[in-house]
Amino acid sequence: MRGMGNMQGMMKQMQKMQKQMAEAQEELGTQHFEGIAGGGMVKVTVSGHKEVVNVALDVTVVDPEDIEMLQDLIVIATNDAMKKAEETTNSTMGQFTKGLNLPGMF
Repeated sequence: MRGMGNMQGMMKQMQKMQKQMAEAQEELGTQHFEGIAGGGMVKVTVSGHKEVVNVALDVTVVDPEDIEMLQDLIVIATNDAMKKAEETTNSTMGQFTKGLNLPGMF
């Protein structure tokens, strides 16, 4: 019956880790990440849940004659913000899987 005590201890550790992971995910969701393009003329902010929460455009970048450039700058800024959010998520959540060798996890 000695193995049951180890199993209970391991289950408690797993529950504690699950709670910590949920708290970390919640904290990540409150953070904002800003992506910039065009020398700061286009700024896109995303949440830690990877949702776009703001797009800021400098008036000088809005040229009705060149909508394609503005669209490209918005895409670049959005991808930059998403990359920052992803890197922070991987860094934060990776601490929970360190040494576990779980493919596909963060």
